[in-house]
Amino acid sequence: MGGFVGGAGFSCGGIGGLFTSTGVILVLFILLVIVSRAFI
Repeated sequence: MGGFVGGAGFSCGGIGGLFTSTGVILVLFILLVIVSRAFI
């Protein structure tokens, strides 16, 4: 997943890779919350 996001142009080396990994997790978590609230 990090490689995919990095390929999208968000990666800038080690710090960028760490940021993208955290960003992907945050986005997935936010989407999960939105979907959960939508179904509830």
